[in-house]
Amino acid sequence: GMDDLIRYGTVTPPVAETLRAIVELRLNVVISGGTGAGKTTLLNILSGYISEDERIVTIEDSAELQLQQQHVVRLETRPPNIEGKGQVTQRELVRNSLRMRPERIVIGEVRGAEALDMLQAMNTGHDGSLTTVHANTARDALGRIENMVAMGGINLPIKALRTQIASAVNIVVQTTRLEDGSRRLTSIQEINGMEGDVITMSEIFGYTRSGMDEHGNVLGELSASGIVPAFHKRL
Repeated sequence: GMDDLIRYGTVTPPVAETLRAIVELRLNVVISGGTGAGKTTLLNILSGYISEDERIVTIEDSAELQLQQQHVVRLETRPPNIEGKGQVTQRELVRNSLRMRPERIVIGEVRGAEALDMLQAMNTGHDGSLTTVHANTARDALGRIENMVAMGGINLPIKALRTQIASAVNIVVQTTRLEDGSRRLTSIQEINGMEGDVITMSEIFGYTRSGMDEHGNVLGELSASGIVPAFHKRL
């Protein structure tokens, strides 16, 4: 739970409050990080803030999420059988989930051509969708989404694709596994929109390293940058 993350020093109480508000405000969130950085754990915790009366569809490769709500439809991909038939891809699941009248779509991890379907779902009234992406920085996460859309063989002009990303994704949360093995939330960035061909982002919270102690533990602090996020009016 979030209390455990606070106890481990992964997040601070103000950050935990902000994350809760972001989920309750129905902002679209992408959690980015390397392997073993705690993305799915954070996704699971954030999904706990979704209210009981919302209808949720989860889409995963392997069932890792443990949602406690009542109205949860769980969809899982299926590999082809020995004859090469019967495969169900994440892309097909994302497309079919839209017909299930979901209030929120939670995708365990976007790793291929379903990225475009996810963006379109986020853009067509499925606010509050959550997903994770493998990337080392918040900026890289957006680049990864661009690349995954291209993997689907769809040749969108780069500006049109970035406009789609900028309007679909509201928040990128970056998690990092530091060299001492600790997992830290290192950045929360809000996507502001487009300036020319570039997606503009502003960091609401950032992690500043201050050194290491004698036991080899990384010292640092997660603090607010002072930038007021655009969603504060809705908050």
